[in-house]
Order: sequence, then C-alpha cells, then structure tokens
Amino acid sequence: MNKIDKKTYTGWLAVPGILIYIIIFVIPTFASFYFSMTTWNLKTSTFIGLKNFFTFFTMANTKAALINTFFYAGATCLLKVVAGLLIAQYLCRKVKSAEYLKIILFFPTLLGNVVVAIAFEKLLASGGIVNQAIALFGGEPVKWLTDSATALITCIIIDVWKGIGTAMLIYVAGISAIPSTYFEAAAIDGATPAKQFREITLPLLVPTINSVLTLSLIGGLRTYELVYAMTGGGPGYSTELLGSVIYKLFARGSYGLATAGYVIMFVVVSVIVFPLNSFVAKREAEL
Repeated sequence: MNKIDKKTYTGWLAVPGILIYIIIFVIPTFASFYFSMTTWNLKTSTFIGLKNFFTFFTMANTKAALINTFFYAGATCLLKVVAGLLIAQYLCRKVKSAEYLKIILFFPTLLGNVVVAIAFEKLLASGGIVNQAIALFGGEPVKWLTDSATALITCIIIDVWKGIGTAMLIYVAGISAIPSTYFEAAAIDGATPAKQFREITLPLLVPTINSVLTLSLIGGLRTYELVYAMTGGGPGYSTELLGSVIYKLFARGSYGLATAGYVIMFVVVSVIVFPLNSFVAKREAEL
C-alpha cells in the first residue's frame, strides 16, 4: 500500500467518528440556538427573535440563580481541587490502609444524585440523626436545608463529599506517574516532604490539576439535580441554580424559554472555562 492509499484509508477511518460528532453535538447545538428564539412544542414552532432571552433575564429568580450558580461552582471547584490534592498526597505516602480509604472516598461518586439527596434530606431533617446527635450534647437543632443562611453551604458540602472521590483518583494517578527517582534525589539533597511537594509534585501535576479544575468547574456550573432534590430551590431563591430554573421552565411547558436558558448556560460555561483552561495551559507550557 503506497503513501497516498494509507492517507486515504486513514481518512476514511475518521469518517464514522466525525459523523457521530456532527449528529450528537453539532446539529443539536445549532438546533438549540434556533429553538431558543422560538416558542415551540412537539408539533409547531414560531420564531420570536430574542424575546426569550429578554424574558429569561427579567424573571424574578434569574439573578439569584446566576449568583448562586457562580458561588456554588466556585466553592465546589475550589474544595475539590485543593482537598482532593491533599487527600491524594496523603494516600500516596504508602499509608497502610490507603486502598481501603480510596474505596471509601470513591464510593459516594457511584451513588445517584437523587439517592444522595434523599438520604441527606432525612439525615439533616429537624428530627434527623444529625440534629438528634447535636441535641445529645445540649445543642439546638440546625435548619440545615430549610434556612436560607445555611441551605446553600450545606448543599456545597454534600456535593464535595459526593464528588471528591473522582478528583482524588485523578490526582493519585498523576502523582503515581511521577518517577520516584525525583523524590529520592531530593531526599538525598535534604529536601523536606513539604519542599518536595512544592518543588516536584505541584509543578509536575499542573496538567492533572488543570483536568480536575476544568471538570469540577463545568460540573458545578451545570449541576442542579442534587440541590433541587433536597431543597427545590428554596427556601425562597436561596438555593436556586441556573439548571433548576431551566428544569422548572421545561416542567411547565415553556420549552422555548427553557431552551434559551440552556443556550445562556452554554455561553456562561464556555466564557468561563475556555479562557481559564487556556490560561492554565500557558502556565503549564512555561514550567
């Protein structure tokens, strides 16, 4: 087989993948942009321009949802990136029970969001196990999910508990890929474990940190199921997220308005994630 035949053969191998990508991603994306400017149902659609977008931004709960979404995404992302790295670093220090700890920490990731939400809703109820334990020590019951001052923070902690296992495993894989000779040479030179972490582990983990940062941030910006299943967006709008606003619009039959919300979410995620990813990639190239 000559070179031309090889190139042609290789090109044809890429065709199925390209077609699948176009059908699953490209066409639905452009269709969403179109339907976001219509009022539609399963039978008909009427073009109305940018009216859906103006309506979406003037809804009573949109401002609160955007603020909550940014705070929620930032907090969960930061905690997963930092705590996941510290846990992975600890587990990679040849701890005797490291494998069991990995299983325990990763297990919540396997649970569905609704399952976790129902479980914690029962645990954190006014008469739940957590408040009963607080009462044993003379404390007052805490309105974990029914007080606007604590509801979103509680949801963030639960989200981190559920998702930190994924970040931990990615970090463990990254740390395990670093040649042990680097640490041995540093130890011979008198470098402390903290200095080894700062001078060796962190610089070589930049690609891994970038992956965890990107995945956690996208997940935080898009999520709503866990929070919505526990609080329904309340009390008030204190736990309303962009995803839950869109879900409610679909549930009441405002399909065009909900599609406009999805387009706004797509733009928000793209505007935040792509520049951040590009910035981290440049820093990675400089190291």
